[in-house]
Amino acid sequence: MEKIKDFALIVSEAQRGELVFPTSVNAALSLQLTVADPDCHDEDVIRKVLAEPVLAARAVALANSAVFRSNGAALVTSVRAAVQRLGYRNLYTLAAAMVVRQFGSRIRDPQLRAKAEQLWKYSAHVAALSYLIAKRITLVDADTALFAGIMHEVGGFYLLSRADTMPGLLEEPEDWMGAALEIVARELMKKLMVPEPVSAAIVALRGGAVSFPPAGLRDTLLLAKHLCPVLSPMPHSDDHVLLRTAALAQYLADYPAISALLQEATGDADAMSAALLV
Repeated sequence: MEKIKDFALIVSEAQRGELVFPTSVNAALSLQLTVADPDCHDEDVIRKVLAEPVLAARAVALANSAVFRSNGAALVTSVRAAVQRLGYRNLYTLAAAMVVRQFGSRIRDPQLRAKAEQLWKYSAHVAALSYLIAKRITLVDADTALFAGIMHEVGGFYLLSRADTMPGLLEEPEDWMGAALEIVARELMKKLMVPEPVSAAIVALRGGAVSFPPAGLRDTLLLAKHLCPVLSPMPHSDDHVLLRTAALAQYLADYPAISALLQEATGDADAMSAALLV
């Protein structure tokens, strides 16, 4: 009964826009606002990044990660060069990732904190897989797929942070928990200014199945979730079972480069996870 009350409180707060954000995310949210402005200039963005040392360090690290440093490109050693290599859309992804990570960083309970770390590893792998699947299979915009992969478990991170002060919140999950998580995730994505096509694809993941041939952002994320070698620690992590259809198994068996894609994604995920670590 107490768990139901706690969930009802969280959902009610989310619906009223009363989300509990860590105070340390202000710099990331400010950067998001800047790069979302169509009239912003490079100098404005660079100043925003330089104003927060952690953000500056992460921007340079991400620009030097395997995802963005290809064909033997030189190491980036300045924020200006990092901004130029990443572009505004990937800086937006970086800012969003920092917000997501901050939800986990304030957790005091060791078990919940371990779950947050596991959820981050899972999200980074799904994001790296989404990026490659978008490029080679579904042919959707790869940067959008990367962003969606980073954001698709934002509701999970938020609930883990709230569970730190609401013991037992995520124990013995009920059928209705997925619906509650969906509401919270929707409101979080509004607050974080996640574009509607991305948030719609993320919300549509629950209980979804890959179409054939895979197409669009939702299928990109579903396929990435299915292929991800890291399990989500969240209660709804058994959603991946719904994806294991005979048609999907046959499709993957007929895709000759799947092993190479998985190997490349693992390397990218590890590099990206380290680069975005806050």
